[in-house]
Amino acid sequence: MALYALHIVIPSVVEESLAQNIKRCLDFARHDSEMNVTMNSSRIAAVIPAYQEEKHVGEVARRARAQLEHVLVVDDGSTDATADRARFTGVDVVVHPQNRGKGESIKTGLRYWLERGSEYVVLLDADGQHLPEEISHFVDAATSASDAKIFIGSRMNDTSTMPLVRRMVNRYMSNKISRICGQQIPDTQCGFRMLHRDIIPEVLSGASRFEYETEMLIVTSRKGHRIASVPITTVYSDEVSSINPVRDTLRFFKLMRQYRKL
Repeated sequence: MALYALHIVIPSVVEESLAQNIKRCLDFARHDSEMNVTMNSSRIAAVIPAYQEEKHVGEVARRARAQLEHVLVVDDGSTDATADRARFTGVDVVVHPQNRGKGESIKTGLRYWLERGSEYVVLLDADGQHLPEEISHFVDAATSASDAKIFIGSRMNDTSTMPLVRRMVNRYMSNKISRICGQQIPDTQCGFRMLHRDIIPEVLSGASRFEYETEMLIVTSRKGHRIASVPITTVYSDEVSSINPVRDTLRFFKLMRQYRKL
């Protein structure tokens, strides 16, 4: 009888000990993962290009600063209080003396953080369309997709709140750009992105205005880099687009013709 009782007790003890060891291992792995994200985050910086965005830039900068220690607003020659609203939040601010275009604002920000040793640079718009709280999605993607050097947000998983015309244009342009890039990019028009420092020197030239964001994808693709998509939330409120429908569309098609010939 004693032997039978011993037979019952020993497996129970072993099972409990094994469960405790597994739990300790999982807790350690989770802690190690969290530490890695924290360490990576300390080397991640954000760039917020802004033009005439006094209404939204302060809130966007404040929320971005809550996610990352290093945040830069590039005021592209605004005539309103954009720079002052950004400075009030405690982030870094660089002001272009005159309007040079969104592409040049992004390049200014990329150079700024490249010179300061950042490993990744996040790009997000100043008008509130991109949620700073979702920067963590890009950090998680970089951790799991180590072969990608550029990460781009995708709003196409849920287009229910996206205006129909914009949805159709996004899909049309994304298909055309994906073919030129040689890889599928669901939402090429999304400005919410994260770049690894290795590719930043490769994208510091070229277009100066909105078409720069498209050219960035083409250039990095043709240099053999994989572009990873990161699902993000679709946000539309009272923002006013700075895109000129005629002029910027012509610039886009000119860019497409240029790269088709190469």
